[in-house]
Amino acid sequence: MTKRARRTHNPAFKAKVAVAAIKGEKTLAELAQLYDVHPNQITTWKAHLLEGAAGVFGS
Repeated sequence: MTKRARRTHNPAFKAKVAVAAIKGEKTLAELAQLYDVHPNQITTWKAHLLEGAAGVFGS
């Protein structure tokens, strides 16, 4: 069994996946399979997006 190399995702990809998770049209498992990431990673990105959303409307 070969080990997969560690991947880094760009911010645009993370935002796209997190927005898809917030929309709720698909389950975390479906999104994880679609984007080839772990469901826990999607949950983390979603939390970061929600925490930083207030900054978008700040001064």
